[in-house]
Amino acid sequence: MTFSMAWLRIGGSLTGVAVCAAAFAMLWPHADHAGHILAAQDDPAELSEMQVNSVLRNDPGAIERQIEAALVANDADLASSFVDVAAAHRVALPDALLGRVNDAVAEANSTSRMVKRFATGLVTGNADDGASLSGTVAGDLFVFGDVRDVVREGKRLAMGEEADRLILGLAVAGLAVTAATYASAGGAAPVRAGLTLVKDARKVGRLGAGISRWAGRSARDVVDTPMLQKAVATGSFVHPGQTVGAIKSAFRAEKAGALVRLAKDVGRVGEKAGTRGAFDALKIADGPKDIARAARLAESKGSQTRAIMKLLGRGALLLAAGAFNLTLWIFGALLTLFGFLASIKATTERLTMAWMARRKARRLRLQPASAPTLGQPA
Repeated sequence: MTFSMAWLRIGGSLTGVAVCAAAFAMLWPHADHAGHILAAQDDPAELSEMQVNSVLRNDPGAIERQIEAALVANDADLASSFVDVAAAHRVALPDALLGRVNDAVAEANSTSRMVKRFATGLVTGNADDGASLSGTVAGDLFVFGDVRDVVREGKRLAMGEEADRLILGLAVAGLAVTAATYASAGGAAPVRAGLTLVKDARKVGRLGAGISRWAGRSARDVVDTPMLQKAVATGSFVHPGQTVGAIKSAFRAEKAGALVRLAKDVGRVGEKAGTRGAFDALKIADGPKDIARAARLAESKGSQTRAIMKLLGRGALLLAAGAFNLTLWIFGALLTLFGFLASIKATTERLTMAWMARRKARRLRLQPASAPTLGQPA
């Protein structure tokens, strides 16, 4: 091997070192972020924290725009949630905007409005905020709301009309849980509130398609349809006491475990993030596991939960990017690191070989011409 060829090979190795080092420097931030996200994929609070930080780095004005949009939509609760997120992430907001949010919250929490919303929830059974939910839960605790829903949907079913089996199953389960709530001195109240929230979300169209399909299948199993049809054939919501016992007998408690667990998790979300927070979770959830993750998020983030779910969608509950794509970043960084180390090894070997070849050539030059070579007679 000639001297120039040796240095050409060394130059190629050094080029490989430089290219792999540059590629690793570019890939490492992505790989590091991917690694942290993959490590946090089972912790919705930590996962959402990292993703909110990423959103704010890429778009510092996102929170201010979201607050403006919430105020335009008369959603003071969501605007307040974004203010809490801004405070948690040390994002400065204009004083004028904060004043508008405070005024909107004060108006939403005024006594007259709270009383009106409570009465609306009590009478209609529909809730979209804390006050109306209180009225709805009150109606359900006095069995009025659940009996009304069971009689309405049960009669449709008995007459061969299209009935909402999910509303029916939730109402029947609610009657049984209400009895448990009284027996346990309120211990089952979160489940009771959760059932009401799911039922109300269904009524107002805020139940996501995935969770709606799952809950519909589960609710169908908890109701003995022939027994229920018999119970409501002569029932009336005007006289709920006459039909409650018969309706409760149509409830299959052994089939209701999954539905009750869902209701409990929804109740946990509602307790920490408010009624609309629970509705938002039900809207983006694809199944009970998503709701369980939303409950963990709400217990960690509290009033910030609505804003986080608004910013991230389902990404607040699980990986928005596929785990495979994230793994590719890590694999790419490891591959370039391997290339970097291999190039250093090759460069070291070629430098060593060049140095040894140079020493050998030097010895040959210094050797006397008359000296016998090895293997020749003197």
